[in-house]
Amino acid sequence: MTDLIPAWVEGRLQPVEKLEAHRRGLRHKAVSVFVMCGDAVLIQRRARGKYHTPGLWANTCCTHPRMDEAPAACAERRLREELGITGLALSPREQVEYRADVGGGLIEHEVVDIFLARVARRIRVSPNPDEVMDTAWVGMAELCARTRRDPSRYTPWLRIYLEEHAAQIFA
Repeated sequence: MTDLIPAWVEGRLQPVEKLEAHRRGLRHKAVSVFVMCGDAVLIQRRARGKYHTPGLWANTCCTHPRMDEAPAACAERRLREELGITGLALSPREQVEYRADVGGGLIEHEVVDIFLARVARRIRVSPNPDEVMDTAWVGMAELCARTRRDPSRYTPWLRIYLEEHAAQIFA
């Protein structure tokens, strides 16, 4: 099955194969989720088999919605598929847009619906090894310091979220 995502082509939203959207740097829809416990955020290390940014640390969950999939439904689906997480109350944040080189000739030009979930205690996760190789809970100040100190270990979008959009995501 081809992985079709909603991308803008010639001014209108159309289904485009995911890899092709990244090769062409097309503006397309995305979803990102941050799960927080106090000031700690759950981050994931992307599996080595991912077609871009393998082995890099990212926010809790990020993906592309299917053509007719609502952003909140997409966020819930990917939390379950990537980390085995269900039943969280997701709070929508402002939509953000970014463009980033993710290596290998691929560009992410994403219009991202961001969701935040707050949990009372650190939840247990069951990572899908095809998607996630590791997870960690990291205090927000420490995560910001780490991404500045060693940016090559973190995905471009996580760095962009923390550097440019933290106030609207975490407020």
